[in-house]
Amino acid sequence: MFTFPNFLIDYPQICTTFSSKQTGRQGFDQFGALTLKAIMPEEKSLTITNDSNNKKTPHVLTVAGSDSGAGAGIQADLKACAARGVYCSTVITAVTAQNTLGVQDVSILSEESVAAQLKSVLSDMRVDVVKTGMLPSITMVKILLDSLKQYPVQALVVDPVMVSTSGDVLAGPSILDTFRKDLLPMADIVTPNLKETSALLGGIQLETISDMRSAAKSLHDMGPRNVLVKGGDLPSSSDAVDIFFNGKDFYELRSSRIQTRNTHGTGCTLASCIAAELAKGSSMLSAVKVAKRYVESVLEYSKSINIGNGAQGPFDHGLKLKRSVCNSSRMQVFEPSDLFLYAVTDSKMNKKWGRSITDAVKAAIEGGATIVQLREKEGETGEFLESAKACVEICRLHNIPLLINDRVDIALACDADGVHVGQSDMPVATVRALVGPDKIIGVSCKTPEQALKAWGDGADYIGSGGVFPTNTKANNRTIGLDGLRDVCLASKIPVVAIGGINLGNAKEVMELGVVNLEGVAVVSAVFDRECVAEETRKLHDLLKESVVEKVMV
Repeated sequence: MFTFPNFLIDYPQICTTFSSKQTGRQGFDQFGALTLKAIMPEEKSLTITNDSNNKKTPHVLTVAGSDSGAGAGIQADLKACAARGVYCSTVITAVTAQNTLGVQDVSILSEESVAAQLKSVLSDMRVDVVKTGMLPSITMVKILLDSLKQYPVQALVVDPVMVSTSGDVLAGPSILDTFRKDLLPMADIVTPNLKETSALLGGIQLETISDMRSAAKSLHDMGPRNVLVKGGDLPSSSDAVDIFFNGKDFYELRSSRIQTRNTHGTGCTLASCIAAELAKGSSMLSAVKVAKRYVESVLEYSKSINIGNGAQGPFDHGLKLKRSVCNSSRMQVFEPSDLFLYAVTDSKMNKKWGRSITDAVKAAIEGGATIVQLREKEGETGEFLESAKACVEICRLHNIPLLINDRVDIALACDADGVHVGQSDMPVATVRALVGPDKIIGVSCKTPEQALKAWGDGADYIGSGGVFPTNTKANNRTIGLDGLRDVCLASKIPVVAIGGINLGNAKEVMELGVVNLEGVAVVSAVFDRECVAEETRKLHDLLKESVVEKVMV
């Protein structure tokens, strides 16, 4: 739960298996399923399986201390499980006053309170996996184990927290014997770092990978079904190396070190992710690998975040904070007025006029475009992604929303402001589930029925058309001004007209004066021209005149 100074966790890019002569308990059956030790091993056993018919929500219970700085402890466990799509309940054992400088105070909760919390959750909420962090007293450990005997779960993940990041003792030395004799024999996996491993094994020094393998075997002899010795502080290795041991085989998990100060809470996050994956039905080794990949991702993403003045900062479990730190997110929410002049790029037109996507976007914004959609049907995905990232930066500088046509993957990868999809593309409800509540979603609609469905599915706006014939889409049925009017009247969300709109007919569209019609979307009218900025400016001025005239009337 709480990490040590300069702790850089490692991640599995290279996985090497070493056979062991020991014939201890097997962690996996012949089919690769995780067979879990029961509370009373001689009487029964439990198995986690992936049952496609089981609709129960995966549930992890974390028993740990609270970190007021929210980098580690209960707070990190909650965030990690949420990020992995697993419900997480809590039993708080202690409340710490803690920040990036260290731990200033530790208040241990009463054992009666911990027992009551455990009974409250375990008796009602069908917990799959229990993950432990800070257990500050011998009695508290025994209360936990007694609760698990009364309310068995599928797996117990033990993160043996004893010392905080700044070196503050969070569990006295007397608890070590209880860990060894009572807690570890109940664990399905224990996840100590080098200092915790040394403490559990009586102070031995761990300086090499060979030492880590020996230590993993020694810990396994104490009873846990699986052991993960984390070697982020190993002095003799230029890589970050972890050793996983299941009683039969050693797995050496390597990766290069991520140089960052933001490692506070890495240990508890890793253990919580393992618990989350087990709750979802993964085998133990698979759970460890997925958890470590997740931690690698958040460390890499968070390395430039600056929170607090201490030597070790927290990281971002949700992969969201960096946008705000870099001032790259569009802070305003979507407004209907954003649809006023909607510029849709076209790869063929860019190629025809010898301009890049970024040049086209810059010119359209210069001319007055209020929102931009990248509709690029040609070229490699990698090239499109790089161009999209550049366009996002351009649009953010001018506070203009940028959407991606159809490609939800590109929109997520470049952090675009949203996505526009057609009736035959990914359903709006699915897109919303993927991109989250903050992104803009538009959908093409030709009928009132489609308009109502778009609103019900969670779209933010409708692109209605083609209003007039156009060459940009083959076999695109036009709906005319009457069809546009019908869609607008039926819609409960803003509408932008699209299809064959240009300087010659844009005023006619806007003069419909119908509710929900907020603007026009154009492709050829601006991008199939020598000077994009000039043509966009002309259209913008024309639309402004139409609005003024409508107000005067």
